[in-house]
Amino acid sequence: MKKQRRDFLKKLGATGAVAALSPFAIPQEAQAKNLIESKDSFLLNNDTPIKLALIGAGIMGTEDTNSALRHSNVELVAVCDLYKGRLDTAKQKWGDHLFVTQDYKEILKRNDIDAVIIATSDHWHKQISIDALNAGKHVYCEKPMVHSVKEGMDVINAWEKSGKVMIVGSQGVSSLGNEKAKELLAEGAIGDIVYAEGFWARMSPEGAWQYNVPQDGNEQTVDWKKYISNTKTRDWDPLRFFRWRNYLDYGTGMSGDLFVHLFSSLHFITDSYGPSKISAMGGLRYWNDGREVPDVLLGTFDYPKTEKHPGFNLSLRCNFVDGTSGTTYLRIVGTKGSMDVKWEEVVVKMNQSVISDDPFLQEQARLRGGSEARASILPPKELVYSAQRNWKGAHYDHFGNWFTAIRTEGKVAEDPVFGFRAAAPALLCNDSYFQNKFIQWDPVNMKLV
Repeated sequence: MKKQRRDFLKKLGATGAVAALSPFAIPQEAQAKNLIESKDSFLLNNDTPIKLALIGAGIMGTEDTNSALRHSNVELVAVCDLYKGRLDTAKQKWGDHLFVTQDYKEILKRNDIDAVIIATSDHWHKQISIDALNAGKHVYCEKPMVHSVKEGMDVINAWEKSGKVMIVGSQGVSSLGNEKAKELLAEGAIGDIVYAEGFWARMSPEGAWQYNVPQDGNEQTVDWKKYISNTKTRDWDPLRFFRWRNYLDYGTGMSGDLFVHLFSSLHFITDSYGPSKISAMGGLRYWNDGREVPDVLLGTFDYPKTEKHPGFNLSLRCNFVDGTSGTTYLRIVGTKGSMDVKWEEVVVKMNQSVISDDPFLQEQARLRGGSEARASILPPKELVYSAQRNWKGAHYDHFGNWFTAIRTEGKVAEDPVFGFRAAAPALLCNDSYFQNKFIQWDPVNMKLV
């Protein structure tokens, strides 16, 4: 049925006679649609388990590991974290059999580890990824993959040389919502893209990076010297360790944490390499707690015309001031309508002018003739695609994509090239904000202009 609908829409687009959402293509009674069928498991029938290690056992590392272990034939062997308390917690969660250490290089030396999850603070992503690839490990690295654009090609080169499978953790790339939006855009459901916008807010207090500082978090339980060894030397500061996203030495601000998800989704849906001009404004409006990054950020971006898409503009905003909504969305606006895209849902909205493109309505008007207006059956103005309830989620599918590629020597949805092209404009938002200027970027060759 899905193939027939897709083929039908393509035929309609070829004739130019009807909008993608017509009464024929999408009956009124079928407005509530399921997205593509839930992907139960990506794993092949292989009895050999993938031996996994976690490097960075904080909030995201824990969620990543839990998602990974939902797959069959995956075993957690070791955990690394600079805070001993997380190592104790890891054994409580996943078993006393775990090898635990505060030195990630001890993880990479082990022959019984096939793959690593890297969920450290951003300033360690590059080095640990490169070291892991050089050690022959497959890598799952949390976004934004690098701490600055100058690090991107080093990771890409190490990955290409290694022959290993590396995926970047912007999990929305593996979501049903993004996949459906990509399909709809290619079918011409909303016409040609002209504009896109995204929004992300987080709930307080932890949603504003006010992460818990444990009572035993001190220099005896945290390897502070190792943590800051690749950046500025400072005296022990528990906030800089446990609330690292607030500080530029270790994190990448709101854009590196949240904009990068929106870039990843947009680039996946549109097949874009990224913007050529970047600008950002914002400010520290509410969280006056010593942080160095804004809590309100607005970004604007020029996307040049390519073989894949026409030129368009993008607007992104992120807000920690209200801290209440926990809302995220990506809206793609085309010449015929728009799509609101979430990981589990796509809402298509059509322009009013679409009605006049319907050949049925045009023909009826011709046959009726005369000056007296007559009521018509109108096409739906809004169409909602929703994930099936048994869908296991984007995190699950993203790990499944990685594990399948490891087992089959295949490809992943978000390799380091894709990951860097999504990370670069997010990181350059910070440069634009702090330098108070436009940033020119070459998205094809992945370098500053």
